[in-house]
Amino acid sequence: MTDESLPLVISAPEPRTLDLIFTTAAEAELRRTYRIVEADPEDIAGLGDAVLGEARYIIGQPPLSAETLTRMPNLRAILNVESNLLNNMPYEVLFERGIHVVTTGQVFAEPVAELGLAMALNLARGVIDADVAFREGTELWGGEGNRSARLLSGSEVGIVGFGDLGRALNRVLSGFHAKIRVFDPWLPPSMLREAGVEPASLSEVLAMSDFVFVVASVTSENRGFLGAEAFASMRKGAAFILLSRADVVDFPALMAAVASGHIVAASDVYPEEPLPADHPVRGLKGFIRSAHRAGALDSAFKKMGDMVLEDMALMDRGLPPMRCKRAERETVSRMRSKPVSVN
Repeated sequence: MTDESLPLVISAPEPRTLDLIFTTAAEAELRRTYRIVEADPEDIAGLGDAVLGEARYIIGQPPLSAETLTRMPNLRAILNVESNLLNNMPYEVLFERGIHVVTTGQVFAEPVAELGLAMALNLARGVIDADVAFREGTELWGGEGNRSARLLSGSEVGIVGFGDLGRALNRVLSGFHAKIRVFDPWLPPSMLREAGVEPASLSEVLAMSDFVFVVASVTSENRGFLGAEAFASMRKGAAFILLSRADVVDFPALMAAVASGHIVAASDVYPEEPLPADHPVRGLKGFIRSAHRAGALDSAFKKMGDMVLEDMALMDRGLPPMRCKRAERETVSRMRSKPVSVN
């Protein structure tokens, strides 16, 4: 029997599930500490005033109207268990009322950075192509198989975006002694220098890098900002690695730049997911493909649940959330990420 005195939590984590983001022990603690009302994200408004009036937390980022929020006087926080922020609720109302909006997306930073490193090394050393050739009996031995190979060590690297993922990428690249330039218009240059990277313009990052990692979020201002002109400005043979959101790139222009032989590329994200079986990128030579799996590790998902529990425990004591990342008033409404459709 549920203790009616426990704080009430509305659980609407779609496309996640509670058993995906909580270990068995953590979910047991969640249910022991709180009353859980599970709901489809689209049905929050229909839960009734009794539930909405008592709700202290929402796990997920369901669409919410200003009218629905007026029926939730005790709401303290929305705990987003995706890696993106959707423009699907009146953030100005939430901020005015002091309701925290927090995300757990930073759990993906290290796994995605590691896959990005793997992609860069594959593009630099032709690991996948060499393996395919070996399977087909057409392998080239020794130096003959390294005609287009190069080192990541000591190279010039550009990073577009320096949030959690950009910082994680910088850490995994540290042992390669590369010169790293970063373009991030949302950060002051001093913060970049303190992280050991060189602040640079977008044109400098593109033109002066052997490897370009794109880890920028999609906003209302940057959709498709990397197009044909950007790819043409890159060094011939440079590697372009897309790890954040496909909407920051003009994808047909990226494919054209690879098809022409000007650059090589790798991507974990695409304009449409799942990708149609006949999409031309599937057969594109010089392009490494990954099916939006860079961060989808069970260990990362389970960290989400731990962070949610810790922050709810802090807020229960009247303290601010510390483990999850708080959305900022000035930037949250600019986000234009698509919902995650697959895990």
